[in-house]
Amino acid sequence: MATTECIRYSSDYKYQLADTYEIKILITPKDDIDVDFIALTAGGTLLIKKGYAWDGPSGPIKDTEENMRASLVHDALYQLMRMEELSTRSHRKAADQLFKDICKEDGVSNFCASAYYKALRKFGKPAASAQSKKIVHLAPKP
Repeated sequence: MATTECIRYSSDYKYQLADTYEIKILITPKDDIDVDFIALTAGGTLLIKKGYAWDGPSGPIKDTEENMRASLVHDALYQLMRMEELSTRSHRKAADQLFKDICKEDGVSNFCASAYYKALRKFGKPAASAQSKKIVHLAPKP
């Protein structure tokens, strides 16, 4: 049996999407984007494909049913920014606002959703930067 010498993997994820999720959003790129596990049309349809992995809400925010959908959408949009498919300058604020809006739709209090939004605005920029791409590990080490 032929094998390769090592595997490549990421260890930054807690959740994996069991079914494809689609949502209409106000973020609209000039051209359709279609990358592994994420598509965003010029008309604003975001498709997060089955198998997409994400880490849930970041920082001191506890993962709950009320913020899980918002974290999925937000993480996918930030990933598109890290991949430079979306402009951080043009789209990060809208992605942060969308996180807040979805949290409120799903039952997070306005007070908490606003606090989450303020934290994203203050601390989220590095996570959307192309320099913050997820680390790929090798096993066993060559």
